[in-house]
Amino acid sequence: MVKKLIVAGLLIAASSTSGVGHDAEKGKTVFNVCLVCHAVGPDAQNKIGPVLNGLDGRKAGAVANFDYSDTNKNSGIVWNEATFEDYIKNPAAKVPDTKMAFPGIKNEQQAKDLWAYLTQFEPEGNIKNNRDERPCI
Repeated sequence: MVKKLIVAGLLIAASSTSGVGHDAEKGKTVFNVCLVCHAVGPDAQNKIGPVLNGLDGRKAGAVANFDYSDTNKNSGIVWNEATFEDYIKNPAAKVPDTKMAFPGIKNEQQAKDLWAYLTQFEPEGNIKNNRDERPCI
């Protein structure tokens, strides 16, 4: 009985850190299409596109030392799951005249998985500690 409770608790903790319907490992695979222009991680540098570390909660057009288009800087977007999923479907439609020449990710699950992958990275590029730190009861 105790083993079953421990296993159940671990499953609940794991699901609470990864988000329902979001798979960061699959998102890492989706990110391969972004690698030409973007980077994440501790050693990430701006490329054709800006570094995507610390994306959640960041204003569009705010990465230092990246030359954004005026439409991107003035878009008013603050990145969260909803704004990202809306944007990534068709970036040029969401922010016209942007420098991002990417047709988008139309598959909703891939967009969710990509968001799960990207939001693991803190602004410095380190992966967040996703341990469930609530005390055991």
